[in-house]
Amino acid sequence: MSLSSVVKVCKYHGDRLKICRDLVAREFPVTLFLNDEELVTLVCTPDSLEELAAGFLYGEGLLAGPGDLKSIRVNREDGLIWVETTSPAPAEGFLKRYLTTCCGKGRASFYFVNDAGGIRPLQAAGFRISREEIAALSSALEAEAGLFRSTGGAHSAALCRPEGIIAFYEDIGRHNAVDKIAGHCFLKGIPLSDKAIALSGRVSSEILIKAARMGVPMVISRSAPTDLALQMAEELGVTVAGFARGNRVNLYTHPERVTGQETEDRRQEQTTNG
Repeated sequence: MSLSSVVKVCKYHGDRLKICRDLVAREFPVTLFLNDEELVTLVCTPDSLEELAAGFLYGEGLLAGPGDLKSIRVNREDGLIWVETTSPAPAEGFLKRYLTTCCGKGRASFYFVNDAGGIRPLQAAGFRISREEIAALSSALEAEAGLFRSTGGAHSAALCRPEGIIAFYEDIGRHNAVDKIAGHCFLKGIPLSDKAIALSGRVSSEILIKAARMGVPMVISRSAPTDLALQMAEELGVTVAGFARGNRVNLYTHPERVTGQETEDRRQEQTTNG
C-alpha cells in the first residue's frame, strides 16, 4: 500500500503559475479492536500497523509484557486491526479523558497528568552520550526521512544507540511514529535502558510519557519541548535534548548523561570566578 498519493497542484512562484503533479502523504484511518471490542480509530500512515497497534496498547498500559499479547491480525484493505490479549477490557470511561492537539483528525489522546503516576523514575546509570553523538543521531534521523522529503507531511522517530539508529519509522502523526517504535521494541523484546529516541517533532507530555513508560532514558528532538513535558522529564528521570540541529543542542533535563558536560560546567565556573 502506497504511503503517498499523486495530486494535481497549481504552484505559484511570485506571479508565475505552474500546473503540475505532486506527492502528498497518505492519511489512513484504522480501527483497533481489543478482544473483539472496538477500542479506537487511529489516523495514520498505512504501514507497520502491527507495531502501531502493539505500541499504542503498550503506551496505554493495556499491554504490560509479551505474555499479555496473544495475537495481532491486520486487514490493511479495510483498515482493521484485531488484537487479542490476556488482559481484561479497559475500564468504562477509558476513552473519555480529554482531547489534546494530536496529529490526525479524530484521534483522541488519552493522556492526563495522572497517567505518569504508575511509571517509576528511570535510573539508567550506565547510559552516556556525547554532544557529537547527539548531533550525529539528529542528522541521521533527517537523512532517513524519505516520506517527509517527498511530501513534507510526515514526522519521524528512531530508536538509537549512541553510535547509530537501530529502527526508524515515519508517520503523519508524531504520536504514531513513537508508538511504532514502542511496538517494534515490544514485539522484538528489545531492552531499552541503554537506548534513546530521536524525534522530528516537539516533545509534548504525551510523547514524554510514552518514552518514560518504555524505559528510555533520553529523548532527542529537532524541535522544542513543552513545559509540562519538562516537568515530567525531571521527575521521571528522562534526559530531554531539544533543537538538536547541526552543532546546536539544548539540554533541558538531566544533562549529567551527556559526556563533556561536567568539563563545560567547570570551565564556566572558572571563567566566572576568574
